[in-house]
Amino acid sequence: MTVQGFTNQGETKSDVLLAGEFPRVSFLVTITGGKYERGTILSKSDGKYTICADNPEAVLAENVDASSEDKQAVVYLTGEFNLAALTASVDVSTLIDKLRSKNIFVKTNQAY
Repeated sequence: MTVQGFTNQGETKSDVLLAGEFPRVSFLVTITGGKYERGTILSKSDGKYTICADNPEAVLAENVDASSEDKQAVVYLTGEFNLAALTASVDVSTLIDKLRSKNIFVKTNQAY
């Protein structure tokens, strides 16, 4: 129900990617090989970033479609992130120790 004088602006989905105050370092990089959502864990190969299968390097900070050509996008090189909001080509929980060595910390403090 909309109250007289007000317009229904729809609904929003809260951003649950960020999960703490550990300093986030962001960097502009080249993304290749697919269409990725914010929160995708990325690996680096030949100077470009793509979805991670084994050696995580960064967390994608914005949606990007690099399926037809390479695109520039912002990634986080450090920070605290919510496990439920992260994706990779493998089970993210298998990457937690490798992410920690990069100062990327994974928490389970928010539902997605």
